[in-house]
Amino acid sequence: MPRLLSINNYYYRRGGSEAVYFEHNRLFEEAGWEVVPFSMHNPQNQPSKWSEHFVQADDAQSPVNTLSRAAAAIYSTQAARRIKELISLARPQIAHAHNIYHHLSPSVLVELRRQGIPVVLTLHDLKLACPAYKMYVRGAVCEACRGGAVRNVVKNRCIKNSAAMSALVWLETTLHRAVGIYEKAVTRFVVPSRFFLAKFADWGIDTSRFTHIPNSVDVDRLIATDEPGDSFVYLGRLVEEKGVDTLIKAAALARVRLKIIGTGPEEASLRRLAAATGGDVEFTGYLAGSTLHAAISSARAVVIPSEWYENAPISVMEASALARPVIGADIGGIPELIKQGETGFVFNSGNVDSLVQVLTQVDRLSDTKLRSVGLAGRHWMSTDFSPATYRNRMLALYRQIDTAQ
Repeated sequence: MPRLLSINNYYYRRGGSEAVYFEHNRLFEEAGWEVVPFSMHNPQNQPSKWSEHFVQADDAQSPVNTLSRAAAAIYSTQAARRIKELISLARPQIAHAHNIYHHLSPSVLVELRRQGIPVVLTLHDLKLACPAYKMYVRGAVCEACRGGAVRNVVKNRCIKNSAAMSALVWLETTLHRAVGIYEKAVTRFVVPSRFFLAKFADWGIDTSRFTHIPNSVDVDRLIATDEPGDSFVYLGRLVEEKGVDTLIKAAALARVRLKIIGTGPEEASLRRLAAATGGDVEFTGYLAGSTLHAAISSARAVVIPSEWYENAPISVMEASALARPVIGADIGGIPELIKQGETGFVFNSGNVDSLVQVLTQVDRLSDTKLRSVGLAGRHWMSTDFSPATYRNRMLALYRQIDTAQ
């Protein structure tokens, strides 16, 4: 039985990248692989017989421990030691890492290379190019670090507007690039969107070992309803870069009902904005599982109004899989997941008037047309983005690596 060492900072469902991580594990287990997870200890973790080898987080607040955590964010000796022990027990054929920054750190990649284990790293964000992950700071897309000028992360206080945290990330990036830690330790990189692949190349990164493999969505597990609802739905974190303020303004001007699913630091200000505009806006709070899927299914369309470089949002794929048209901003990898006029509609990111126009257009469509658009999206997800397609693409990559060893 082949063994896959599957690595991620978190071993519980925390966000979109964790959803991809756990789905990846499930698909390979169904294909007959033994999946050996490696992660951080956390009370919210899913159970695993390998959890005793996970990395212990240090929550103490003494100055010594603070310095120790800062050093571990750059290179965790504990993570390197523990993954070495796990490798000796599990002897995996291949390792696949997802989000490891600041917690497990690339120390695990270095140790895997020392042990002769080929490594695949899925790039869920732009960290290899942008020290602050997002290429977004204080309300706008930012590419100031293009060409290696990473000092801008300190100058602009890109990390939580903190000079200290930004300086730490500057140091981390500078050291990692100086030794070529990712270039030397990672065998192949997986990129879920073509946009990210092009952006890395545009920033001068050698993408010859990069492979575009889109995320997947399991249409068979999502039950779609036939009848479109009367509300437009947003689902996701309530943070600045998601463009929810633009959506609230546009919904009020278009005189359409809006349902906002999610929580986040901007919730209070967004509620005030909704009241000020006089729009018909409902905040549902956090929803998950069947409750979330029912809310999406009841939508007239799902709106993804992002104003930063999204990678390959699961929210777009799940909306289409639930046979709902998607209205998406023309930024990042979002347009790759929408066939204009066929599975959804695209508007100019951050442009209220452009979104008003599309909301008005979609609101006037007949239920028959909305069903047709939604079903076209569901069919597209079931063919090009199915779990089986994802697994086959990943298995082909693993075989290429094995052949090349």
